[in-house]
Amino acid sequence: MPVRATKGSAGYDIKTPTDIDLAPGETATVATGLRCRIDEGWVLLIMPKSGLGFKYRLQLDNTVGVIDSDYYNADNQGHIMVKVTNDSREGKSLHISAGKAFAQGIFVPFGITESDCADGERKGGFGSTDR
Repeated sequence: MPVRATKGSAGYDIKTPTDIDLAPGETATVATGLRCRIDEGWVLLIMPKSGLGFKYRLQLDNTVGVIDSDYYNADNQGHIMVKVTNDSREGKSLHISAGKAFAQGIFVPFGITESDCADGERKGGFGSTDR
C-alpha cells in the first residue's frame, strides 16, 4: 500500500510491483495493482517522484494522472495504471527495482462552478468520459 515517507509529505509513494528498465526515450506502462476509493469532491493526482524527475527527467506520459472519485467503479475495476517515459537528454538509462517508489499520489479537494450540470455516468477507464 502507498505510504507517506515523512509526516510532512504530501504524496503517498507508489511502488512498482516489477523492475522497470528504461533507456533514454523508452516508455513503460506500470500496472500498479492499486485501486483507490475516493470521496466525492476529492481527486487523486499522480506524479513522478521528484528525484527521478530531476535525475532522469522521468515523466508521466499524461503529465499528471487524474484519478476521479467515480473511477473506482469503472468497467476496468478502477485499476491505476501509470505510463512513464525516461526523457533523459544526457543518455542516462534508468533502473527501478521492484518495490521501489517511482510515483506519488496526492489527494486534493476540488470545487465546481455554480452552473455545473454534469450528470454523466462513468462506464470505462482511460478516455471513457468523452465517448
